[in-house]
Amino acid sequence: MKKIAVSLVLAASLGLAACSGAEEATTEATDATAEATTEAADAAVEGAEAATDAAATATDAATDATAKAGEMADKAGEMADKAGDAAAKAGEAADAAKEAAK
Repeated sequence: MKKIAVSLVLAASLGLAACSGAEEATTEATDATAEATTEAADAAVEGAEAATDAAATATDAATDATAKAGEMADKAGEMADKAGDAAAKAGEAADAAKEAAK
């Protein structure tokens, strides 16, 4: 009888130890999962911030390029006006030359 009682106490002790180990493992797994989730969220936020910065940089570059294109179009218009004026003067000179040749 004494052997049975000792065996039961030993079995109960081993069961308690197993349960305690399982609880500790569960706690560690929960902590690790929470930490991994936090790290993943932090990485996602950092990625979103980097994407926002890149988009802002691209927008600034597009704005600058649009402004430069507008300036170049204005210059081209001015040059076309000057070319038209020069052509008109050349026509007047040609007419004057014709009159002078008569």
